[in-house]
This record gives sequence, C-alpha cells and structure tokens, in this order.
Amino acid sequence: MGKVISVVNQKGGVDKTTTAINLSACLAMAEKRVLLLDLDPQGNTSSGMGIDKKIIEASIYNILIGETYIKNAIHKTELESLNIIPATMDLIGAEIELVGMEKREARLKIVLDQIRDEYEFIIIDTPPSLGLLTINSLTAASSVLIPLQCEYYALEGLSHLLRTIKLVKRSLNPSLTTEGILLTMHDGRTLISNQIFEEVKRYFSNYLFKTIIPRNVRLSEAPGHGKPIVFYDIKSRGADAYLDLAREVIANAEKGLRSRVGGTYS
Repeated sequence: MGKVISVVNQKGGVDKTTTAINLSACLAMAEKRVLLLDLDPQGNTSSGMGIDKKIIEASIYNILIGETYIKNAIHKTELESLNIIPATMDLIGAEIELVGMEKREARLKIVLDQIRDEYEFIIIDTPPSLGLLTINSLTAASSVLIPLQCEYYALEGLSHLLRTIKLVKRSLNPSLTTEGILLTMHDGRTLISNQIFEEVKRYFSNYLFKTIIPRNVRLSEAPGHGKPIVFYDIKSRGADAYLDLAREVIANAEKGLRSRVGGTYS
C-alpha cells in the first residue's frame, strides 16, 4: 500500500507547493510510482505541473463531494510514473459543503484507499490553513512533511501545527507519523538563515531532514514554465537538493519510520 505524505504548513510562502511538486518529480525520477494531489484551491501545484485548469473536467473537488470516481480525475504528466489530481477554484466551496457530510474528516482517506495500492507514494499539497481540507489530508496521510522557511517568524505557528497533528493522531489517524521538518529558502550567506537552522536543530533535531533547500532562482522560475525543477534545470542547486530529499524520503519508507508525533516538542 502506498505511503501518503501530506505537505503541511498553515503559513503561506514557505515553499510548500514547490516541495510537493519537486519531491513528487524526484521520486518519479527514481522510478517510484507517484501520485501528486493538489488540495489547495489556488491550484498552484496543478499550474506548476503544466495543467491547464480551464479545461479540467474532473478535479479533487468533484471527488470529495462524490460527483465522480477518483480515477476520472487522474491526469498523466511528462514523467511516465508521475500522475496528478488537479485542483480548481471550485475547491473553495468544498469546506462548506463537507461540513454537513457524513465522515467529513475522512472523505479524502476513503477515496484514496481505492487507489493506494497503485502507487508507492502519494504526495498531497495542502492549503495554507488548518481547515477541513487540511484535516482531511492529515486523516488520509501516513506521515506529515513540514516545510519551514529560513526567515523571521519561521517558528511562529509551528507549535500550533504540531498540536493539530497530535490531535488528529489521537482522534482520527492513530498511525500518523512525522516525516520531517524541511528547511527551505536557506541562504548560508545571511545571519538569519543560520540562526533559524541552529534554532530548529536545537529544539527539533529528531525531526529535521538532513537536506536543506537553498534559495535558488531556478526553483522560483520553474513553476512559471509549468515544469518541476528536474525538467527545467536539472543541474541547478535546487534540483540537487530535491533529489537529495527524495533519497531521504525513500530511505524512510524502506526502513519504516518510527512514529514520533506523540512525543514532546519542547
């Protein structure tokens, strides 16, 4: 059964979508069968993979509200082993519609369970909030990957996010684990990047990926071309970093990640 990794941070601008896209592509480059799921109404993951949202007939919205079968919304990409389920602006209304539905927190898990055996990894890009869509992603997930930018206020909200993860684990998904905290937008020339690294290492060393994502112009440019970084510029520092991250994620999956969500985050 495929490993479902939810990429979560309620703060915007932390490279969450960049991470979802490029981790998925790098896992596919390693010949893993991957499904990338866009759960953000902004649909930036879909655009970043070259999907024309204007011609989408079925999206994750249609799946969640029960209008269509999940396989009807799966699109192929340039990578043979990477598929995507896109999102459109229709998803904005999903949280309201889901409120009155049976098993509202588990709608995504129910539909993903129908296809989990077909993939080795399912990567979910979530909205920058801790609303019902994000709760659905955590309920469906095997583990949580938390991108954390190396900027001021980076740790603001992290404790709240970790409490939410623990609450979901306790109430909705007992098998949920923490995949890791991923430092993004790192610039080793700046004092703040190094300070954030040291602070996160001090308090969350057990959760920290070895890979650090650098601030990289080519990474910023790639979404505008509808391509993951390994297609846009595989020789860039950003591509190297996400290939390293994919290796770590694969290693975690192979050895079986110990559940750490129930631990103490202090």
